[in-house]
Amino acid sequence: MDWITTVDHKKIAILYLWAGGIFFGIGGLEAILIRIQLIKPMNTFLDAQTFNELITMHGTTMIFLGVMPVIFALMNAVIPLQIGARDVAFPFLNALGFWTFLFGGILLNLSWIMGGAPDAGWTAYTPLSSSSYSTTHGVDFYTIGLQIAGLGTLIGGINFLATIITMRAPGMSFMRMPMFAWATFITSAIILFAFPAVTVGLVLLTFDRILGANFFETSGGGNPVLWQHIFWIFGHPEVYILILPAFGIISEVIPTFSRKRLFGYSSMVFATILIAFLGFMVWAHHMFTTGLGPVANALFSVSTMLIAVPTGIKIFNWLFTMWGGQVRFTTPNLFAVGFIPTFTMGGVTGVMLASAPADFQFHDTYFVVAHFHYVIVGGLVLGLFAGLHYWWPKMFGRMLSEHLGKWTFWTFIIGFHMTFFVQHFLGLMGMQRRVFTYLPNQQFDLLNLISTIGAGLMGVGMLFFLANVFITSRKPADAADDPWEDGRTLEWTISSPPPEYNFKQTPLVRGLDAFWKEKTAGHKGMTPSEPVGSIHMPSATVHPFLMSVGIFIAGLGFMFSRDDFGNSFMSFLFNNYIVTALGLLITFGSMLMRSLFDDHGWHIEPEELEGR
Repeated sequence: MDWITTVDHKKIAILYLWAGGIFFGIGGLEAILIRIQLIKPMNTFLDAQTFNELITMHGTTMIFLGVMPVIFALMNAVIPLQIGARDVAFPFLNALGFWTFLFGGILLNLSWIMGGAPDAGWTAYTPLSSSSYSTTHGVDFYTIGLQIAGLGTLIGGINFLATIITMRAPGMSFMRMPMFAWATFITSAIILFAFPAVTVGLVLLTFDRILGANFFETSGGGNPVLWQHIFWIFGHPEVYILILPAFGIISEVIPTFSRKRLFGYSSMVFATILIAFLGFMVWAHHMFTTGLGPVANALFSVSTMLIAVPTGIKIFNWLFTMWGGQVRFTTPNLFAVGFIPTFTMGGVTGVMLASAPADFQFHDTYFVVAHFHYVIVGGLVLGLFAGLHYWWPKMFGRMLSEHLGKWTFWTFIIGFHMTFFVQHFLGLMGMQRRVFTYLPNQQFDLLNLISTIGAGLMGVGMLFFLANVFITSRKPADAADDPWEDGRTLEWTISSPPPEYNFKQTPLVRGLDAFWKEKTAGHKGMTPSEPVGSIHMPSATVHPFLMSVGIFIAGLGFMFSRDDFGNSFMSFLFNNYIVTALGLLITFGSMLMRSLFDDHGWHIEPEELEGR
């Protein structure tokens, strides 16, 4: 019950990690099945319909449900500690964000056992995703599940914006914030502006499919290209929602294990802001082949290529940080160093795709598949591995095994390049993406075999990581406050794992890399900015969980509101919106209870803090 009612950001981080791990495992298993089907020409391991459902659910699960919660796990675990805060700004909303995300993800994955998974690709392009071409409830699970999960992400983004603006420790100006805090701040701002766009699109598509509206239906005056605009106005910033936190992680790990200050801190901050700004200006480069015209193509080509400039600044700054440093190749740093060339390759192919004439040749081939996997897996997932190994002792009080960690790194990165590097050539030779099989003797056979073996090796890397987590969890929680010995930021000044209240006294920040600055001045800890006093804590509550359950029931009821169940009682419940109303009643009832009864929280008194 404690885990259902908790509003503690550290426990919510662990909940996000569990949820992300499970969804990541589901998405990874789907990827393995896809690669087994493509291991040889004319394979019959899967039929075409199941293959379509697997590629749709793999992309959707990995992007929305697999990596996003792991990002939020690290943000929840680290950000309040890095800025010297005792919690996030809105602990209740933090819990609500997690539970709505989780129930949205569960709803989407229920499609496998309740009428068929979505099969229109993770971008759900219309008219393929319309009720004319996708006749099961699969796309309905997609639209409603993602609306609910997206609500949780939006709530989380607003919460981190408010937390970073209002709860920084005394002396921590914006230009003294750690880069991961900056990345979280900018990412949250992108979430705030990008997620409403896709939410509107998903609502319109839901209306088209369930209520017979015509927003994207050509025969009714709608425009299917409108969906592409709405999706990519969200979709391209989503790439930066995913990759900027990885940039932040790399910017924390490399200075720590190089024993040097991050090179060009100010330029890194402004490069992050510029990437976020330009990220909203490039959505139509996904749509060159829809016939936008030469002027639009040229504008979006140039704006896309411009993003290479701030990204290049970051890459050179990481290299210059290592240059002349006392570099230690620990597991987190191996992942961080491996990130740099891998992500750079993804960036270079992105510039190639930004050229409209070239894009006409690459479009919908395996070249595009290789490109975005180099960005998302080679960039984000390597960054997340770096962050998980780096902050694991702070989250759980236990050091992950370096030996198993290095096995994880080498098997995963070798498997990754085997899987996706060859896909560039498959695409250049003309292999289309999303085909469930291919004819022999087109020079595709060997490269697909190598790609599938590589995917298996990535799976082995994941098994090493899980074994590492399991073995470590059975050891005592005895990690030091600063287990890497060269920690630079505030989270390394308190115990591992931190106490419920994080900081007994809020620290006084006297410069960038606040803890490192104190250590170089000969101090063992931070100077407090306040005397020991009573600490206010928020109360645990079950309301966020109940609100999310209500939204889940309402979504399920609305989805089946037009179905004939062949059972008068079930048809009565669903066709008269009684199930939908019941779900909304639970949600609004919980909101009303929360509003009517004041909860002033509780306090930890100085005597308890001093152990008296």
